[in-house]
Amino acid sequence: MKSTPGPIHLNNHQRETVHRIFMHPASHNIEWRAVLSLLDAVGSVEHRDGKIAVAVGSATAFIDIPESKDVDIQTVVDLRHLLAAGGYGC
Repeated sequence: MKSTPGPIHLNNHQRETVHRIFMHPASHNIEWRAVLSLLDAVGSVEHRDGKIAVAVGSATAFIDIPESKDVDIQTVVDLRHLLAAGGYGC
């Protein structure tokens, strides 16, 4: 799978996670730990009552922490909106 160019401060794994978040149709196997690594790199993350509050640029979102190792489709959609608003769209 080809990785899309991204901001210099992201490593290859984080760039690949951005690519997978913006893939159509949505990927069903994006690992939560990869998402957290990406979010830590692009914004601020704060844990609150089984959710995380994430600020990327001027955009903020509250995301449920998944029970499994992979995020669900709704979380992928929420991440797309958050990252696009923060300037990380593909």
